[in-house]
Amino acid sequence: MNIKKGDTVVVTSGADKGKQGKVLVVYPAKQKLLVEGVQLKTHHVKKSQQNPNGGLLKKEAPIYSCKVSLASQEGKAIKVSRTHHQKDGKVLVNRKTGEVIRPIKKSVEAK
Repeated sequence: MNIKKGDTVVVTSGADKGKQGKVLVVYPAKQKLLVEGVQLKTHHVKKSQQNPNGGLLKKEAPIYSCKVSLASQEGKAIKVSRTHHQKDGKVLVNRKTGEVIRPIKKSVEAK
């Protein structure tokens, strides 16, 4: 997966298409992400000391990683290339503009 915790993504398909949010948690084994403000589900909560009134609580649910794309500064979905090499190792690059998004791995210095 190209997407890491803290990246800003845009939903490209589904009920929340066009919404933008920050990645909170990544589940690589399930190929899912938890994105802030996307795929909100309603949970019924009983009365408790932490929640004295009970009621309905909205929480984010995981979304498949194939339904999101990395977002540019303008908020549009972008395609990335992973194999671009630079002086500091492999990096993610915006295919259209050639802009470097972030490094994939740091090059290991020989001792």
